Amino acid sequence: MSATANAVVRRPDSTGRRIVNAAFGIAATLLALTGLEARAAPQAPSETERRNKTAVEAGFEAWAAGTGSPYDLLADDARWTIEGYSLASKTYPNRETFLREVIRPFNARMQAPLKPVIRNLYADGDTVIVFFDARGIARDGKPYVNTYAWFLDMRDGRIVRASAFFDSVAFNEFWTRVRPSE
Repeated sequence: MSATANAVVRRPDSTGRRIVNAAFGIAATLLALTGLEARAAPQAPSETERRNKTAVEAGFEAWAAGTGSPYDLLADDARWTIEGYSLASKTYPNRETFLREVIRPFNARMQAPLKPVIRNLYADGDTVIVFFDARGIARDGKPYVNTYAWFLDMRDGRIVRASAFFDSVAFNEFWTRVRPSE
């Protein structure tokens, strides 16, 4: 190999490597800090997000007080999907079908109404996510306890679509154990 070719392939000395490594380290740190700043600076909620979150929260407060429920926010054509493998899992095409097939039979199995306690409530655009626990006493005197996550799509202050997740084992046991009152 010629001396010129040897000079082209020669590695930089240790000072050169340190400078290159320091430059990469600084660049990586700046990128990481920029990314952290972007994630650490949440945007203020929009008016729609505030309005939707407030409406859902008020529905839950009314439910806990026994004066109403978040189901009062359902649009007539709301589609409610119970996800998973519970005995009630499917998509209900409208408010009345969902209330008739799930909520009224559920309530008819209760001695003391279900009371929700919100763990977290999030709003993102037209979607509100509610993570909550609920407990009540079934007609047979045993407690019913479950944890839920609801994803609620809102339009004009009304729920138009929902996806509900919960412990289907606890639900199925309750649903089959307790007969609804007439």
